[in-house]
Parts: sequence; C-alpha cells; structure tokens
Amino acid sequence: MRRRAVVLCAAAAVLAGSVTAAPAHGIPAAPAAGLAWKTCGSGDYPTLQCAFLKVPLDHAHPQGRQITLALSRVPHTAKTFQGPLLVNPGGPGGSGLRLAGFVASALPKNVAAQYDVVGFDPRGVGKSSPALDCQPGHAKPVRPDSLPTTPALEEANLARAKAFTAACFRRHADVLPYIDTVSAVRDMDAIRAALGAPKLNYFGYSYGTYLGAVYAKLFPTRVRRLVLDSIVDPTGVWYRDNIGQDYAFDDRHRALMAWIARYDTTYHLGTDPAAVEARWYAMRTALAKKPAAGKIGAAELEDTYVPGGYYDGYWPYLAEAFAAYVREGETGPLVEAYENLGAVDHTGDNGYSVYSAVQCRDTSWPGSWNRWRTDTWQVYGKAPFFAWNNTWYNAPCAFWPGARRAALNVANTELPPALLFQATEDAATPYPGGVRVHQLLARSSLVVEQGGGNHGITLGGNRCLDRYLGDYLADGRVPRSTTDVADAVCAKSADPKPLKGRAASPSSQGSVLHRLLGTRP
Repeated sequence: MRRRAVVLCAAAAVLAGSVTAAPAHGIPAAPAAGLAWKTCGSGDYPTLQCAFLKVPLDHAHPQGRQITLALSRVPHTAKTFQGPLLVNPGGPGGSGLRLAGFVASALPKNVAAQYDVVGFDPRGVGKSSPALDCQPGHAKPVRPDSLPTTPALEEANLARAKAFTAACFRRHADVLPYIDTVSAVRDMDAIRAALGAPKLNYFGYSYGTYLGAVYAKLFPTRVRRLVLDSIVDPTGVWYRDNIGQDYAFDDRHRALMAWIARYDTTYHLGTDPAAVEARWYAMRTALAKKPAAGKIGAAELEDTYVPGGYYDGYWPYLAEAFAAYVREGETGPLVEAYENLGAVDHTGDNGYSVYSAVQCRDTSWPGSWNRWRTDTWQVYGKAPFFAWNNTWYNAPCAFWPGARRAALNVANTELPPALLFQATEDAATPYPGGVRVHQLLARSSLVVEQGGGNHGITLGGNRCLDRYLGDYLADGRVPRSTTDVADAVCAKSADPKPLKGRAASPSSQGSVLHRLLGTRP
C-alpha cells in the first residue's frame, strides 16, 4: 500500500507436500503454456532471464482477448529444486522484474540456489501489455497546495482528481474493468501453470501481501510456502486502510523531526523535536507562497518527505535539505531530494495509473465528497503531515465509475504454515494489520521487528529477520509461541547516522530494496 517483549519458542519444521492442484473455489485451473526464456541480465543481476506470457483479459472468458505479462527469473542452480518462488514488490503498480534479481542475490546462496526466483509485472504495469498511463505528467510541479484552506484550492484539487479519472476511462476503458486484485491473482495462477509447478512458493511485500493472501484464499491447495512482509490489513481495503496510514505517517514524520533534534550539532535546527517540527511546517508555508526553484511547492515538499516514512535511510538526505533551506536559504539540496525521492517520471505515471485502477475497483469507496472532506479534516486535526496529501492521492476513487464491491474475506484454515513479518512502527501498513492477518491465516507465524519503522524489512540488512526467512525457505521451519501474539521478535535495525561526506542518495542493501519497493503501498 501507498505503501510495529516477546518470548521465543522452539521452531517447528514443516514441509509442504506436493500434490496435484485441483480447481479452487469454482475457478478453472489456469491453462499450462510454455515460456521462452531469454537472457536479459544486467551488471547487478547477470543471470536474469525474461519471458512473456499470454493470459486472458477476462478470466471468465479464457478464449477471449489476451494480454501479455512480462516475467523474469533467476534459475535455480542446486540439485535440490524447491520450485518457483514468485516475488512481488507491492504497489499496486510496482514492477517486479528487477526484484527477482535482488531477492536471488540477497537470500543465502544455498537457499536461493534451490529456487527459480520469478518476478513479474502485473497486468497494466511496466513491460506487460497493455500498460496503463492515464494522464502523463499528472504529478508535474507545481501542483495546487494539498491543504484546501480556501474553496478555490479545494476545487483545484478536485478538478485534478476528476480529470485524472476521466482520462483513465478515455484512454483505457476497455481494460479498466479487469485491472483489479482478483484478476492479478488469477494471472499468478496462470504463471504457476506456465512454470509447470503444481504448487507455488510466494514472497510479497506491502500490497504484495494482499495479493498473496487473496491467492491463498482462491487457491489454497496450490500454496507451498507463503511469505508476507509489511502486511496490508485486508479488513480495511482501501478507504479505512488509507486513514490508518494518515496517523502512522504523522508518527513517522515526528520520528524524523526527533532524529534531527538529536543531531542538532550537525543540523542546527534545535534540540526540541516540537520546535524542529514547527520549523518544518514554516518551510512548508514558505514554499506554498514561493516554490523552490519554481518546482517545489507545498505539495511537492510533502511528496519529498513521505518516503522518509517508508525508509529511515533517507533521513540524513532529508535533514540536510531541510537545514540548507531553513538556515542558508539554499534550494539546491531540496531540489536534489525532490528529484531523487519525490518526482514522478513515466514509470511513476504508469504506477499511479495502475494503483488507482486497482484500488478504485477492488472495493467500495465513499461516493459523497462531503464524507471525504469531513473525515480528512478530522484526521488533519491530529495528524496533519499526510492527511490531505493522501486524500488527494486517492481522490480519483471518489469519482470512479463501476460497481461497488465488498472486500474479500481472506480468512483461511486450509494453508500450510505461512511466515509473516511486520515492523511495529510501519506507516504504510500499520502493525495491527499484521496481527490481524496472523489471526486470519491459521497456522501462520508472525515475526515482529520491535520498534522498527521501515516498510519492507526482510533482506534489508536485519540479520535476525533474515535468519527466520532463510530457515523457512530452506526447509519450512517457522517459530512458534503459545503465549504471545508474535511468534518471534527481532530488535530493529540501527537508526541512520548523519552523512560524513556528500552523497546523492543511499547505496546500502536496504536502500536498494526500498528503491525496488517504491512508495505508496
């Protein structure tokens, strides 16, 4: 999604048996199809291969119009082969092609060698065809201030949302009814069949956890292993989940302000977090009146600092940009931070188009703008940082045509043990969602990063978390606790330190992961 002391107990080894898949919940088995893999490696991932798969636009009419999914894989190299491990970075709208290379390189070598690690661009995304792009340049600067303090500002933002929705249906009306989570899940089963696998191993981050939970609901007998990291609350999709994000992102923004105050000798913005926060909002007010370099107004400033809620590795860069603007009047570092973290390119236009198409169609949203306005002002009174920015990001759903639907109940008693990971201070998918999915998926195990605030926590540098992930993928072992909600707890990764030298952007393994995951679940 648009994008928290427990006793450890002995781990139990669980292996999923291999059985022939049968049609699940009235959905016909996906037809098998051959895949022509070709080398498409890069310097980072030299063994990566790519292929394309045709699937029905409408799975209810499998002989009708076909669309194309782009796939990638890193093939297994060990004699022991545990099947395909399908990975997804979230979104909706995230490309998973490079994620396959990252996961294969970040897992323990002996574990990765036993899997074909497979990535894919979901329908509408990236190299899959057709790819959505509703309104190129929709987020180009400078946008109206997201805080609608006047009727004119509210109308300007409403006009943008309505124009985006109209453009989506003008350009993509033929495919929009089929861009949703359930259709993407049925595509995943088509990928499984094309790979010749009776069962699927799956590893999803963020919105990818919802894909995994829905796949498990529709095809429980076809799941071998299931890893969900930074977990969407399936009972709140999508309106209530976004309101939950508003409060959580405000907490994370305040955590950034407290971190800056802790390093006052570096940034000289004050030692009181509340005073530092007040200076940030003063910067916002100034940029609303006079955008920096003619491109960073109040809305763009928010876009630049929202990624700090996803990943604290960005904090030193955001702090430097903040200090340079407030103390020296320099706009260069702020422009650089915006271009690295907040600006939207063609890939971002595609991602936002798919994000909107999926979220607006998946479930019902309030049809009355008065409800949106009332709810957002109520949130803003307690959590101002993200409230209106997030509302305008999702506002096309207030005007999206189509049937209103209830969220799918993903409760599941038919699965083998699944392994869940959740940070207690995650803003994009707040901690209660991880607990709820743990309760809904029988025999699942929950590993918690205590005090952690990053979104996407495995393979980001926390060895404790990665040990549980490696054990599970190696032989199905999961931790168990009979006394606590969490089955295992890991200490959070260390907080970042101020930069010692000048660097344009972070380059750690965690930063590589978070660039692949993107922002906005």
